[in-house]
Formats: sequence, C-alpha cells, structure tokens
Amino acid sequence: MTPRNLLQLLPMAGHTRGNRSAATCHFKCGDACAKDVCNTSSNAYFRDIADQALSRRAALGLGGVAAAAVVVGQQVASAPSAAADAGGFGKGGGKLPFQAIAPVERTVDAVTVPEGYDWSPVIRWGDPLFSSAGEFDPSNQSAEDQKQRFGYNCDYLNIIADRGNGTTGVLVANHEYTNENVMFDPAWLEANPDEARLTAMAAHGFSVVEVRRDKAGGVWKPVIDGKRNRRIHMHTEFVLDGPAAGSDLLKTKDDPTGTVVWGMNNNCSGGTTPWGTVLTGEENFNQYYVGRGTPEEARYGIGTDPSSRGWELTEARFDAKNDGYENEANRFGYIVEIDPHDPESTPVKHTALGRFKHEGANVTIAADGRAVAYLGDDERFDYIYKFVSKNKYREGDREHNKTLLSEGDLYVAKFNATSAAEIDGSGKLPSDGAFDGSGEWLPLLVRGTSRVPGMSVEEVLVYTRLAGDKVGATKMDRPEDIDVNPATGKVYAALTNNTRRGTDGKALADEANPRSRNRDGHVLELTERNNDAASLTFGWNILLVAGDPSVDTTTYFSGYPAEKVSPISCPDNVAFDSAGNLWISTDGQPGTIGYADALHKVTLTGDERGRVQQFLAVPNGAETCGPVIHDRENTVFVSIQHPGDDGTWDEPTSFFPDYVDSRETAGGGEFFGPRPSVIQVFRTTGNNGNGKGRGPRK
Repeated sequence: MTPRNLLQLLPMAGHTRGNRSAATCHFKCGDACAKDVCNTSSNAYFRDIADQALSRRAALGLGGVAAAAVVVGQQVASAPSAAADAGGFGKGGGKLPFQAIAPVERTVDAVTVPEGYDWSPVIRWGDPLFSSAGEFDPSNQSAEDQKQRFGYNCDYLNIIADRGNGTTGVLVANHEYTNENVMFDPAWLEANPDEARLTAMAAHGFSVVEVRRDKAGGVWKPVIDGKRNRRIHMHTEFVLDGPAAGSDLLKTKDDPTGTVVWGMNNNCSGGTTPWGTVLTGEENFNQYYVGRGTPEEARYGIGTDPSSRGWELTEARFDAKNDGYENEANRFGYIVEIDPHDPESTPVKHTALGRFKHEGANVTIAADGRAVAYLGDDERFDYIYKFVSKNKYREGDREHNKTLLSEGDLYVAKFNATSAAEIDGSGKLPSDGAFDGSGEWLPLLVRGTSRVPGMSVEEVLVYTRLAGDKVGATKMDRPEDIDVNPATGKVYAALTNNTRRGTDGKALADEANPRSRNRDGHVLELTERNNDAASLTFGWNILLVAGDPSVDTTTYFSGYPAEKVSPISCPDNVAFDSAGNLWISTDGQPGTIGYADALHKVTLTGDERGRVQQFLAVPNGAETCGPVIHDRENTVFVSIQHPGDDGTWDEPTSFFPDYVDSRETAGGGEFFGPRPSVIQVFRTTGNNGNGKGRGPRK
C-alpha cells in the first residue's frame, strides 16, 4: 500500500481527545475503539450476579469453592517470581531518589527526566545486530536487511545480566507493529509494495541483543555479532505445544500437522520467568487477517474486509478465504516462550495459556511449587485469566522448567462486590471507603478436562474468549499488564480504559470497574487466599482510579490526598523496584488528560499508600513501555514506542532520539525522523538531567 492508502481514511480521526494520534490507533490496534465491541455475550450484569457466586457455579457443575472472604497469610514472597530480580543488579536496599517532575505537554519532543538524572539510547530501530548489516541506511531498506537489525516499535523489555561481574548480559525486546508512512520513502514504498510489506514483517517480532558495560551502574551498549544476538520475525519457525497442538483447528495447507507456525505478530508486553526464559504476548493480531465472517472470528475482531496492512496481497496465508488457510489466524494470539541464551532454540507458542489478545504474562511460583501465570486480555469488556502448571518448579533444572507452561489448569476471574448497590457509574466512592470485594477463579480447563459446557479442550484453548463468556467471567475495562509484587506476593492489574462502559446495551459499571465511560483507567490489587498464587479465591481492591485530580473529581488514590499526586491516565505496564514500590507506564495520556505519556512510581504501603510521583515523560506521540527498575544502581530502562506516529517520511513530527536537522545532515546510521528505541535513565553527579528534555549526548 502507498502512504496515501494507509492514511487516507483513519476511522479514529475525530474520536480521540487531547490529540491522541489517530495514526497510532490505526497502526497499533486496527482502530479497535472505532469498531463494535467484540464481547456481545449475555453475561449477566455485575449487580445481578454479585450475590449468586455459589448458585452460578453449582448450575454449571463447577464444584463448590465458595467466594468467601479472603484470609491473608504472611505477606512475604516465599518462592521465585518473574519479578525476582526487581531492583536489578547490585546488593542492598534501593536508592533512586528523585523529585517528581511536572506533567509534560504532549507536544514536547523530548525525554524529560528528574533533576540529577540523564538518559542515553541503548539501541534504536535499525541498529545492526550483526556486522554484515553495516550502518543503518533508511533510504536503502529491504526485508533481508531488516532481519539483521533491531526491529520497530519496541515494547516489552528486560536487561538480563550474566552472573559474575555484572558487565555483560542480554537485552530482550518485543517489536509490536510498524508505521510504514514514517519508516519508508513514499516513492520507494509505492514502487515496491511487496518488499515494503515483507520488510514490515521483518521489523515485527523480537530481538535478543548481547549488551556490555564498563562497570556496574554504567550505560549498557549493544554488542554487534554477540553470540546470542537474534532477530525473530514473521518468517521465523515456531512450535505450537500444549493440549491444542495438532488440533484440526490449527492445521493449514502449509502445516498439516497443526504444530508449526511461521512468525508471531503484534507482540505487546511480557515477562521473564524464574528459569530465565522470556514470555511475550501476541495482542492485536486480528487486524492482520481477512476472515470468513464466522462467529468465532467476530469474537476476536477479525473482519471480512481487506486488512489495513494488506499482507494478504503478498502472502495468501493472511486471508482465511483462501483455500487451506481457514485456520491461519487461529495460530496467533498466544503466549510465546523464547530462550534468550540459546539462539538455535525454537520459540514455543503455549496453547495451554489460551488464545486471546494477550498483553503479556508474568510467572510466580505457588506455595506447592507449581508455576502460576497471570494473563490479561486487552479488549473492552474482556477478562483476566490465570494459568497453574501441572508440574512443579525445580530449582536449577532449567530444561524441566521450560516445560512447565505446556500443561496445566486455566481459570478466568470473577469479581464479587461488597458495595454493589452503591455503584452508579459516577465513580463515587462507596460508604465503606473503598472499592473492594472478593473473587474466584472460574475453571476453564482442569486436569486436562474442559470445564466449559459444550466446549472441547481444543475449543477452550483456541476460542478462550468464548469459554470465558460461557462461565460468566467479569467483563473488565481492558486488562493489560498483570504482575506479582516480589516483596508481598500481591498481584497488580492495569486496566487501561473502556469508554463503552455503561453506554446503551453495554455492561454497566460495577465495583471492580466503577466508572461509566471510563477514559482514564484504574489499577487493581489482588491478594490470593493465604497469599498462595495457586488459590482459587482472592480478595481485591482498587489501588487507584486514574485521571487528573485537578479537573476530575472521580479520581481515587487509596485515600492519599488527590491534590498531592501526579496526574496519571491509561495505566499500561507495571513493574516493581527492590523495595516493592509499583511503577506504572502509561499509554494514552495525550488523548485523555492532554499530557505526554509517562512513567510513575506508586507507594503501596504506609501513610503514603497511593502516592503517585511522575519520574519521566516521553517524546511527542510516544508511549512508555516495558519499564525495568534497577533502583540499586540508580537506573531505569524504558522502551519508547511510536514517537511521531502521526508524521510522515517527508514531514516528521518527532526527531527522537537522533535529533538531526535534516536528511542531508544525517549520517553515521542516524535517521531524520523518529526511531523507536530503548533508553537508559541514570543518576548523574551533576544536574545534567534538570527536568527538561533534551537530545542524546553526542
């Protein structure tokens, strides 16, 4: 497609507020918010089911686990978790002192950090992973060349240090989507549509990059030709495993076994397992496919019109109407496990964790040694899930542990209220002073048997959304990243927003989603019964109801004075520091509260519980992704995704991170325009980082 065709009609134009880029909505999620809600199930409204937890489960024959009040045990994490390295490298308590910065206007094209801090890019789109690629030349791109370089729009991120002196390691990052209007010369794009699409496919996926630094606390730099360097893209071979592998629902003419897939796409967040592999979630995969119009496709948002990206024009597999490719889309929408230390290993798509728009997955170890993964389906009115492995974690047995996500039990969350009658959609706090209640994990698949009436094991795992519909899961406001606090064992879920909540024909507000037309989102705190991740019941409360308290009276910060917090909207990714503080990155603040997206620290305990402090802001049009908090070393890492998304090759609207004056003056692998990048923020001895944004040190 030419740039004109790609941007000719943007369905979200005019639907965003505060100048959120309609181009981002188009390229990232296929204009999801401009389309009908996928979940049209007849699940009862929350108020109608709040007092029917036992009777509902009994009617389904799902056993007699009561939605009882939670008994909270000692709040100490007793086993490894995905966040076991929170606080990063080094020893002793966390540091990272800072004074919160003021909110930054959305048009500022700079990274803004606190006084006493500075930042530097670690790796940028187009940077070579191998010496054979040479310097990045944006005017001379190809699919084969892109396969040798860091991909586009990095999201999930981690720095995994090698044992020893802490000066070597690997950087891992997802590449969620591409924006061809910014990436390519329009004349070349129009003349080479197939090569452009193949290059975009190569820019999707995942990067593993060896990194090195001079000393602990120093700035990481990529190692070209590192032994573990690897690019995973839309033509990389993947294995499907788990109970649905080999199912007729997953077979195509290219793969009659239903066990081999080429590529993963639209990967969003992820997590690092206690055994050192990386998990990544396939999210808005639906926009890449042309469907046949089946109910199952509709539930996943797959339409029958030509796709916005046009990949079906280059490869027949992206059109389900083509003979033999009816099931191709069923092979996407999974949690993928990658071994970053073995570049010859085959990535695995785990069907046991279900298929939906995965934001990501984070793993902790339950009291009995089983691995537990928390999963969010990033769609309006969709669900929160939990997977519990069949087998147990073995310390030091990496090969065994790499099989833990291949078999186990899958559950979906139901939230019960304590003040259901008081919830009217206004966001008013109940008379008991909290949004809270109990909850239960409704079984979908247990001990290899489907617990969903009328659905086989394979159907539960391929059409997991339909399974959640049938058992009466609670419709949530776009569940995104969900992670376990390594200091307490509590679980935190970011719910980005849901502007359809409480509108005609849609689910009303409930205590777990207390605002109608929820533009700003909220964050849930879950406490599993006895603080055991494998428990089937939990308690919950809302930690914060997001927004700008200076103009929005419905905000809530666990009782902390609203006038003393930094404004925050559209929580997306969550992380923790070594002291157990929560860090939240945002995606959508320009379109809700008018400020640049940001990274915030949230205190969880004591008199300052609910205090939100803004640490940094990202450049014009960008989203803050994949925060990694190494507070013991006074460093923070973030992926900066889709800067300048509403610009073009000829007229960029962001110049991060190279900040060159023109295409003619760009050299040495620089780019005149925006480059999604991973950056490192670090404390300085002086005041180079003075709360004002700037370009990188030259």
